[in-house]
Amino acid sequence: MPDQLFSDLYHDTDRLTWAPVEEVRRRGRQRTRRTRVAGALAVAVAVGVLASGAAVLAGQRDATPPLPSATVVPTTPDADPTVSPTPPAESSPSHSAQSSGPPTSGAPSSRSPSRTIPAGATLQLADLPPGFTMSQGKGKGDWTLESATIYCENQLPALAVGVRSTRFAQFDSPTDWLVERVTRHSEADAVTSMKRMRRIVADCVPARPGDSLSILAEGLGGDDGVLVGGEIEGIPARWLFVRRGDLVAQLRLDHQTTPNEARQFAKLVADRLCAGTDAC
Repeated sequence: MPDQLFSDLYHDTDRLTWAPVEEVRRRGRQRTRRTRVAGALAVAVAVGVLASGAAVLAGQRDATPPLPSATVVPTTPDADPTVSPTPPAESSPSHSAQSSGPPTSGAPSSRSPSRTIPAGATLQLADLPPGFTMSQGKGKGDWTLESATIYCENQLPALAVGVRSTRFAQFDSPTDWLVERVTRHSEADAVTSMKRMRRIVADCVPARPGDSLSILAEGLGGDDGVLVGGEIEGIPARWLFVRRGDLVAQLRLDHQTTPNEARQFAKLVADRLCAGTDAC
């Protein structure tokens, strides 16, 4: 007797109409294609989502504001080419602190800030003995104390420090000539320049026997006044230095100028320097 399970299966399927084999195969192929198309669509959707996210991120990066450009600090006018600038290591601590600190409160200066040295800050024709005439120029040849240092065997520091502006005055007479150079610094650098002058005189090692530099007199006038004497290649020379505030004057005087005569010149020079500085 047949098993009951098989009997029931026979009765259930006895009246079913089965599709031909070829029809079954065609339906199978259609189902496979639909599965593949669905998978491809799913991949395309995923790629689109990723691409949209990348575009959003890129947009956010592009929207970042650019960094501000660096501030351009205006440069100051060039100093006189005959004067060496101050090396950075030469700046005094007190001077650096004053430059970087906030402005202090107080009464405003009676003179507007200016880097230019007025003509009235140099000696005038009325200050000199009869016979002199004012001329144009910066002196005949190398007359400054700096030029004398080339006859020293050792290396010496530059004389002027932090020069901001320069003015010359020259006077001629039938028998002599006088020239003055006035330089503007900060007051601290003006003090340093006077110290450099003393160091040059004291430290110079003459290259030839008979050459010499020496300080002949001090305290002659202004905030600081010094008379320097020298003899280079048998030629005597006199230099007068006077500081008033942030101005320093160097003069070439007659080689026979005495300390007393230099004191009179120094007083005149100091008084004239007041026209270019508020230190008076």
